[in-house]
Amino acid sequence: MTRRAVIQATGSFLPKKILTNRDMESIVDTTAEWIEQRSGIKQRHIGGEDETTADLAIAAAKDALGSSGIDPLSIDCIIVATTTPDQTFPSVAVKVQAALGIPQGIAFDVQAVCTGFVYALGVANSFIISGQAKKILVIGAEMMSSILNWEDRTTCVLFGDGAGAIVLEADEGGQGTLDDRGIFSSHLHANGAQKDLLYVNGGPSSTGTTGHIVMQGKEVFKYAVQYMSDVVKETLAANNIEPSDIDWLVPHQANIRIIESTAKKLGMSMDKVVVTVDKHGNTSAASIPLALDSAVKSGRIKRGDMLLIEGMGGGLTWGAVLARF
Repeated sequence: MTRRAVIQATGSFLPKKILTNRDMESIVDTTAEWIEQRSGIKQRHIGGEDETTADLAIAAAKDALGSSGIDPLSIDCIIVATTTPDQTFPSVAVKVQAALGIPQGIAFDVQAVCTGFVYALGVANSFIISGQAKKILVIGAEMMSSILNWEDRTTCVLFGDGAGAIVLEADEGGQGTLDDRGIFSSHLHANGAQKDLLYVNGGPSSTGTTGHIVMQGKEVFKYAVQYMSDVVKETLAANNIEPSDIDWLVPHQANIRIIESTAKKLGMSMDKVVVTVDKHGNTSAASIPLALDSAVKSGRIKRGDMLLIEGMGGGLTWGAVLARF
């Protein structure tokens, strides 16, 4: 028998406040048409003054647990991918643990920016395969609005807030083939030489401030297309499958042009690509689980579908996960 990490349920949470592209016109020198043309974004959700990243994570976790039917008391690990924690420490994960009454176990945050959820999923998969955990909450949660320079029109129009979550459970009932449900492989990468292409200009040990996002957009776009293509090919080759074997591409929701470029290289119709960037903007580590939950709840993604999950973020970091839902 082969032990696999199976996605049993998904969940999400979005703040009530919505900023449309028209709203952005009154905040910064831009136009609604320019934003949508360059990014595909039409609106984004923004957290309220009384909301924190942990609040969003807790709400998404409750949604996922509710859908799974799994008792929170049986969860033995929580991994939260976030770039915008409530505090330097403790982690958002331990706040989720306390709020949900989850007993003593593993709880920590992962920071790989927009690739954070893919990294967290890879780590969680390793924990389950090794037998270190049996039921894991994997959450991507961000308050990106808290690190935006609202006078920088090249970045502030791109990001939003939100959280998504999945419940992973160990399963040993498969046959060790690609017909099984569960995660088949994860592929994680980073290139620190490109760290200055996308970063936040602050931090506890440098400026003592939170700082704001700084991005070299053209360079990031170029590498995003390249790295996404490379990691997709790597994932397909590692599992000896063709693009036609993929039922759904679930990409990080940064820019519609990057998403379309990846689909084109796969030879996939956009009908088989989950797209939520128009509604959510770039929610960094939360974007993939938000997109996944949206597709599951709408009935597009069904049990047994093969998913290719991929993303790229600051660092630069990038990665992909292949799983059968």
